[in-house]
Amino acid sequence: MTTTEIAGTPVERDAEGFLVDPSQWTREVAEEIARENGIELTPAHWQVVQFMRNRYLETGSAPSIRSLGKESGVPIKELYQLFPKGPAKLAAKIGGIPKPRGCI
Repeated sequence: MTTTEIAGTPVERDAEGFLVDPSQWTREVAEEIARENGIELTPAHWQVVQFMRNRYLETGSAPSIRSLGKESGVPIKELYQLFPKGPAKLAAKIGGIPKPRGCI
C-alpha cells in the first residue's frame, strides 16, 4: 500500500491503484482517478460510479457486471463504451471501492 495525494487529498492505494479506505473518496478524487485512466466523467459515468459505490457501501461487495448492466440503468453495451478497459473494475476504482470479485 502506498500513500499518494490525489486532488490535494492524501489517500492509501493498493498495488493496482484502488483506494484502500472507501471513506477517503471524494468526487474530486474520483475525477482525478478517471483522468489517470483516460476518462472524462459524464452524467452517465457518474450514474454507474454512484451505483457501484452505493451497492458496495450497502452490502459490502460490488455488483457483478451482469447486475451492473441490469440494475444501474445503463445497458452492458453502453457500460463498455463508457469504461472500455472493463466497466466493473474501472467504475469501482473511480468510485473508491475495492476491485470486484472475478475481475482480473
